[in-house]
Amino acid sequence: MNRALWHEVGRELAPFDGRLGTAWRISVICSLATLAFMTWQIPLAAIGCYLVLFVMKPDPGESTLMAIGICILVSTVVALLVWLTQLSIDIPALRLFVLASASFIFMYLASASKLGPAGNIIALVIAFIMTLLGSAPFGEVATRGILYAWLMTLIPMGLLIACNMAFGRSAPSLLTAELARRIRLAEDILAGTQPPASARQALHEGGAPVASYLQFISIFHLLPTTEIHRLRTRHEHMLQLLMLATRLPDPTDDATALSDTTQAAAVRREIQTGLNQLDAPVPQGPPEPHSGFFRADALSNPEHYRFALKTTLAASLAYITYTALDWQDIHTAMVTCYVAALGSTGETLHKLTLRIVGCLIGAAMGIASILFLIPYMTSIGELMLLVFAGILVAGWVSSGSERIAYAGVQIGLAFLLTVLQGFGPDVEISVATDRVAGILLGNALLYLIFTRIWPISSLEMARAGLAEVREKLQVYGKNAQKLQTLAPSQAANLLGALGGVREQLVMRRFEPRTLHTDPHEATQLQQTLNDYELRCISAALDPQWATPPATEAPLHTSLATPILSRPTS
Repeated sequence: MNRALWHEVGRELAPFDGRLGTAWRISVICSLATLAFMTWQIPLAAIGCYLVLFVMKPDPGESTLMAIGICILVSTVVALLVWLTQLSIDIPALRLFVLASASFIFMYLASASKLGPAGNIIALVIAFIMTLLGSAPFGEVATRGILYAWLMTLIPMGLLIACNMAFGRSAPSLLTAELARRIRLAEDILAGTQPPASARQALHEGGAPVASYLQFISIFHLLPTTEIHRLRTRHEHMLQLLMLATRLPDPTDDATALSDTTQAAAVRREIQTGLNQLDAPVPQGPPEPHSGFFRADALSNPEHYRFALKTTLAASLAYITYTALDWQDIHTAMVTCYVAALGSTGETLHKLTLRIVGCLIGAAMGIASILFLIPYMTSIGELMLLVFAGILVAGWVSSGSERIAYAGVQIGLAFLLTVLQGFGPDVEISVATDRVAGILLGNALLYLIFTRIWPISSLEMARAGLAEVREKLQVYGKNAQKLQTLAPSQAANLLGALGGVREQLVMRRFEPRTLHTDPHEATQLQQTLNDYELRCISAALDPQWATPPATEAPLHTSLATPILSRPTS
């Protein structure tokens, strides 16, 4: 068991194309942000640098768009808070009401709309501003505190945008590299150096990465329209060829190796022909269903409200606790509540596990720096080098897959909170330990609330995810009158959604046993997941290739399987 765990950790930490580049860019941005915060004596440097870790993704386009959106939203919210401050500065109960109300609204939007993780950041900024008012003796100082909080967000986000534009890998190069990777994969499968199962693994990623690159390129007109159309066509072809490759028998499996060799030869010829005609026109799929800002179940699904309420309750309890104890240095408890909360109990506990492990590693790095390095530092430049080195480690971990990325974010936060205490090198260990204690307090509050109040099992989330895929397939079938006309990118998007369901089934291992009511349900959901995956792949292929191999599980005759008809709350 331990050997398997360490093997998995080693695999997650292994280098891959672009990982080092992402890590050093995060380090550069945090170092420059440290310089700005220290030079202009703007407080909250650690939180500001942490936002870089939270927002920065391997895809520079996604990171840049998110940073721009956060800057606009925070600027709008800060203008409103200046007015609210004048009303609530002298009334602690009103401050708490504003904190809780804003927290509920933006955490609800984070769950029920396309705002997503940006909602967590906006809720965090508002809550942090309202907590600062308790130490502001009059309105002018409070307003200055709000402006500092505004700068805390704008400085790192502005540096992130500038660094991505100047040093980030361009979206066109990332797009062509991703397409080349998939072409090589198809060629390797055709040559027999890669098993057909690797095509299925690639499809589990969905079409989101390439779609993100294409969106960024189109928004900023980085390529001519004809070239964008050519790359989009090539992407569609590659998805279709990978789906076709899943129809090949696996030579390592004796059962599938004996399958119909005539069909296998025909599939290989079709893949070879497709590789030679990547720029040929691609059939269009059915029209996409209307998708607005809010999710379809934004008003009908109570889980959105419950998620917002639980997160707000945890954050409010954290604020009340450190205020009642007059222990401001554990304010990181409230920060934890906003950045560690997720939908299902399994997701939240998985994230909390990563957060605790990352917290201990980052705190150890920070305290070691305080003991052995910072006493010998005399300038901000030396502190910038220390931040660069520590964040390089955190950035390496955070640029990995979702199963380990948040540990890197937490390593960075704990490290920053310990070494960035004032406006220069500081050796106060008590502040560092208090902030780590705050993180652990926030973890404890989230654990108690998310496992005791309206707990959501990963199986419930998996059921909901499968139901969304089922509804999408039904809409496509209705629009197209037959499902075999899906565009490859449409099928890939559905496969990406099924990848999220697969992760929920993995998150089940982190949940308390009290949430595991039916021992057979996970097996049934996995079977339904496999059936839907086959149906999505078949829907993007010509009818002659759409029939699964005889050794694969048959598809359900109806999408409305009994297990999906259960209520999710």
